[in-house]
Amino acid sequence: MRKLRFKLTAAVCLGIGLSGCSLTRPPAQVEAPVPTQWHAPLPHGGSLASLANWWSQLDDPLLVELIAAAEAASPNVASAAARVAEARFTRVQAGAALLPSLDGTASASRGPVGLSSGGSGTSNGGGSSSSSLSSSTPITTLQAGLQSKWEIDLFGRLRADRDAAEAKQSSANAKWHDARVAVAAETANAYFAERACQQQLRVSESDARSRAETSRLTDLSAKAGFTAPADAALARASASDASGRLTQQRAQCAVQRKGLVSLSGIDETTLEQKLAAAPAQRPLPAVGSIASVPAEAISQRPDVYAAELGVASASADVGSAEAERYPKLTVSGSIGRSQYRVSGVHQSLETWTVGPISLTVPLLDGGSRKANADAAKARYAEAVSLYRANVRQAVREVEEALVNLDATNARTTDADAAVKNYQASFDATQARYSSGLASLFELEDSRRTLFAAQTARVSLQRERTEAWVALYRSMGGGWNRQTAPSPSSESSSMTASPAAKVATSP
Repeated sequence: MRKLRFKLTAAVCLGIGLSGCSLTRPPAQVEAPVPTQWHAPLPHGGSLASLANWWSQLDDPLLVELIAAAEAASPNVASAAARVAEARFTRVQAGAALLPSLDGTASASRGPVGLSSGGSGTSNGGGSSSSSLSSSTPITTLQAGLQSKWEIDLFGRLRADRDAAEAKQSSANAKWHDARVAVAAETANAYFAERACQQQLRVSESDARSRAETSRLTDLSAKAGFTAPADAALARASASDASGRLTQQRAQCAVQRKGLVSLSGIDETTLEQKLAAAPAQRPLPAVGSIASVPAEAISQRPDVYAAELGVASASADVGSAEAERYPKLTVSGSIGRSQYRVSGVHQSLETWTVGPISLTVPLLDGGSRKANADAAKARYAEAVSLYRANVRQAVREVEEALVNLDATNARTTDADAAVKNYQASFDATQARYSSGLASLFELEDSRRTLFAAQTARVSLQRERTEAWVALYRSMGGGWNRQTAPSPSSESSSMTASPAAKVATSP
């Protein structure tokens, strides 16, 4: 037994001593070009605040409900959650490879003994003969044992695989959050597009009613001989044109609503009732959630963090591929007990082995291992390039969202003033036309100008909401890489209200 302990201790000490010979990997973290400050105007001077309550700022429970429903119905979010689970299991598998494996075995068999004893005897007097075991005498064999195997991580291959698996799990978790942020932004854009479509529909309905009334009055005047037939034809054409635009606008709104139904998974009739009960328009809140330091803001984007982890994972893969080119040391051992039963006789036997201690040295593989290592280095270079490109794209998206938000905010006052004054001009022209002091051409020109201004204001409001959502998306949706939950922890809180769930982790 002392000899056994000595061999086991020697093998363990040898493995621990040699396992420190890990190879050098390329850097797991690299620098990325990030400007020291934003070059676009910052709302409220760029005060630091969390984006976690971004949607609740609108005080629109329907939007929060739609986002929660869209996240639950989204195949992209479900796929990302499945990839998180897969990465978690892969990490467990990679970590287990560093530890010894232990398998239990048990077997039982029964069959003829296959031998005999005392085949001859002498008779004495009346003659008695000795007994013998027949070749058909059955024997029962019972065996049980433990078998262990441990690959000593000489050059850090297994540790590199574990590190790569951990980075991939964290990256998958970040991508799950990025999928949720993307779904929230897409749903919000669809919701705001639905609202803008309804506003434009009301503008088109008002315009169609006005033109239809002008056409009716002009026809009466033409029949009485006070208006030229050409003016009546112009009024009818104008009314038909407005009616056609109204029909087109209704079709666009119907298509837009079906898209929102598809995103949220809510029945169309139920969604129509919810939309009808909600206020038609809510003002966008002031934005005060943009960090003044771009690096702080960009690092909180889940897609950027996932790309950063991609570099770490690729670095570990390089270390694993390089370690494959070096020897592997494996220690095996077993403990067993066997029992034999034959003709009421029991015989037990205990066995143990330490070994073999095998060392595998790669000698000739046609350059396969080196090619794998070079391919891993190429993937690492690609991961670094993608990470830096991702950072540059993130900076661009934030800057564009800030510029668009600032520009649409500055144009809002002018658009409101234009609609107000064009409305006053149209009202005056209509009064003059009713008095016979203005021509139908002047009235139609004034009406066309008013309609264009009203349409432009609706488009501007839609553009502003898009910039507001784009800013939310480009800032990572309030995700925090330090405290972000995983899909498993999120599913345990499904009983919480949708509003609270989206507000706390969009």
